[in-house]
Formats: sequence, C-alpha cells, structure tokens
Amino acid sequence: MKTIIEPFRIKVVEPIKITDRACRERLLREADYNLFQVRAADVTIDLLTDSGTAAMSAQQWSVMMSGDESYAGSRSFYRFEKVAKELTGFRHIIPVHQGRAAEKILFGIVGGAGKVVPANSHFDTTRANVEYTGAQAIDLLIPEGRDPQSEHPFKGNIDLAGLENCLKIHGRERVPLVLLTVTNNSGGGQPVSLQNIRAAREIARRHGVPLFLDACRFAENAYFIKLREPGQAGREVRDIAREVFSLADGCTMSAKKDGLVNIGGFLGLQDDELASKARNLLILIEGFPTYGGLAGRDLEAMAQGLTEVLEEDYLNYRFISTAYLGKHLLENGVPILVPVGGHAVYLDARRFVSHIEPRRFPAQALACELYLHAGIRGVEVGSLMFGRSEPGAFQAAAMELVRLAIPRRVYTQSHVDYVVEAIVEVHKRRNAIRGLEIVWEAPFLRHFTARLRPVREPGVR
Repeated sequence: MKTIIEPFRIKVVEPIKITDRACRERLLREADYNLFQVRAADVTIDLLTDSGTAAMSAQQWSVMMSGDESYAGSRSFYRFEKVAKELTGFRHIIPVHQGRAAEKILFGIVGGAGKVVPANSHFDTTRANVEYTGAQAIDLLIPEGRDPQSEHPFKGNIDLAGLENCLKIHGRERVPLVLLTVTNNSGGGQPVSLQNIRAAREIARRHGVPLFLDACRFAENAYFIKLREPGQAGREVRDIAREVFSLADGCTMSAKKDGLVNIGGFLGLQDDELASKARNLLILIEGFPTYGGLAGRDLEAMAQGLTEVLEEDYLNYRFISTAYLGKHLLENGVPILVPVGGHAVYLDARRFVSHIEPRRFPAQALACELYLHAGIRGVEVGSLMFGRSEPGAFQAAAMELVRLAIPRRVYTQSHVDYVVEAIVEVHKRRNAIRGLEIVWEAPFLRHFTARLRPVREPGVR
C-alpha cells in the first residue's frame, strides 16, 4: 500500500497550542533567538530532538506499575539488567539517568590532559565531556559523510586509514578508546556499516585500544544494515544488533532514543576494573549501582522499550515516515542532506540560505525563521553548535544543518504534511532571512544557552 499507517492506535491525546506570527516574534525576541529558551507550550510541532520525547506504549505504562522502588537490589534493576545483557553481551550494565551521565563517568575515568579520543563523529555532549577532562576529541568521518549531497549508503563510517594513522601517531598510551557513534547524529543521522565496525575493531585491537559505541540509536543503525548492506537482508534486526555489540568492548547508551523512554540510559562494559571504577564514580554523582539515578518504574519502562524498539514493523514505519518528509521536501526543491537518516531530516542551510555566511550562523537563522513562520522548532547543527569563535578568528563547522528530529510514535502523517508545507513556504522567501550574531555564550555547549540577535541588514556577510 502507498499510504503510510502508524502501526499503533492512539489511546491518549495531548492538545497542541496554535500561536500567530506576532506572538512568535515576541517569544523569539524574549528567548534571544535561541529555540532552546522557547517554552514547549509555545511550540506547535516540536522537532527539537527525538531524545526523551517518545510516546510510551501501553505495555511500558503497564510494567511501570510493578516498579520496585527499593534503594538497593530492586527486582526492576535485575529485570532491566537481564534485558540489556541479553542484547549487548556486556558483563557489566550500569544504569544512569541519561546518556551524558554515562559519558561523564566514562571519560572522567579514561580521559585527561594529553589523551586523544578518535571517533567517526562526536556529538555535542560527547565532545564536551571529552574536552572537559582536557582530552582532545578527533572526528575521523569518511569524506562522503561531510558532503550533504553524497548518496553513500553508510556516510557514518569512520575513515579507517585515518584511524590507523591516528593510533600510530598517538599510541595506546594516549588513546584510551576508539568511539563509533551509531547512527552518526551530527553527520545527518547516517548509519555505520557492519563491515566498517568490524574493520575498526580489528585496527583498534591491533593497537591494543578498546572499541566503544555511542549506541543511542543502535536499532536504527541495525535496520539500516539490514536494508543497505550486502548479505544482511535475510537477518533479523535483533541478531544484527547483537553482532554489532559483540564487536565492542563497551558502550554509552541514552535510552531516551532507541530505548523508547523519557529518561534513562546505561554504561555497558566488559572490563572488570573499569566497571569497578565506574560504579564508584556512579555512587558519587548518580546513585547506588542498582538504580543509577532512576526510579524502579523507569528501569521497567527501559527494559520494555529495549525489547519493543527491535520490532521490525515499528522500525519500518519509523523509516518510511521519516523518508516521507525528506521525499516531499526534495520534490519541492528544498535542499536537504541525503540520503535521509532514520531519526531526522536535516535541512542543508548552506544551500538553503546561501546568502548568509557561516559567521552569521545560517542554520540557526533558518531554524528561527521556521519557528516564526509556522511554530515548528528544529535544532541547529552547524557553526553555533560545532564552530569556534576565538578573538580575531572564526572556525566554521563542516556542515550547516537544521535537524528536524522526529519524536517516536508522537506525530501523524498530517503533522508531517504541515511541516512540509511550512518549509516549502519558507524556502520561497529564503532571501529575506537575516543572519544572527552572538551577544553572549557559555564556554561549553554554547548552543543551549547562547543569546543572539539579528544582524542589521539582510545582506550583511
């Protein structure tokens, strides 16, 4: 059938607030042109992130009622641990309240001044947690991954020659681990092939360096492998995911993505000594090792979500509904990153608003215009998030993107049609969009709290 149907029925509804442009102009000024500072109640379609924004299933709500809230040794932890161990094969599963807590613990142990952490791409919180320790985060994405118009099926792959060279130069003394982000969020939600993961594993093992996964979208990456990689079509997604985990020595996991929950995550480890250190640090900052900053009901929901996310009817729906948005934008001449990823469509702001140069933050300007026009909130993945502004110098990001992340099981096809219509209208009047300049910024993760203002003339470069 050509019509996309959601493989679920809607049981509970939440009202959406419809605002007018004058109201949104005022709200955006009050938020200093930073969409993170806009109240969710003032957003019509919220595509800021797919993290923690999923609608949970009836079964997830059901198991939450049996949550064991014991401080130590709750049965909810042991149910969650069993599910996570069966999926990943890791000996140690350490719960945390979300993925960045796992990053904080892991890099707090293995990071430090003089250390180097190579990856296909670090996302924003990962890079910040690496660099906060004094270590250097190095991105080694394949060249096709930096080209929004390349149709390479696995644009999230790590550059194997670059990885080999990095490990030769720095050695195991300076490189505590190699990191693969699956799927590669900052590169457009692009997948990493099984072949690439195997090859990266072999290179890392030869140099005596462990391989870790940022596994928050592990199920989507596994489904991409099934769809796109030769020889994988006949396999179950669960088996592909298990093989991917088997190639790694550990992972950080934000279950707020492919765990289908609103809060939660874990650190998965094979090494006993590293796990012992992680649990000691966990107690200081998150909680006892059998709850890790979570309620028992959260652990129950997470265990159920890690099971549901591998259902292929769900994954097929997720992929074709996201592709639907991308397809209709392309048909209307809107420049986007291709091929479309699993969790989001990324507008290519460098081509969309080509009159705005990187130092005027074209992707942020475009994201603000989309909110002004239709109340749609996306997120900038460009020079505000990944660029550097030093006195007398500006370093632009590799790409200027606006990510439209699709919350799981939340919006219907008519919502997506509204998004298409709005973006096409904005594209028609794109030359009137003005760039922005920073008024104030934080030293880390500035995009969350930065204050901006429009530049004075529309054509300022």
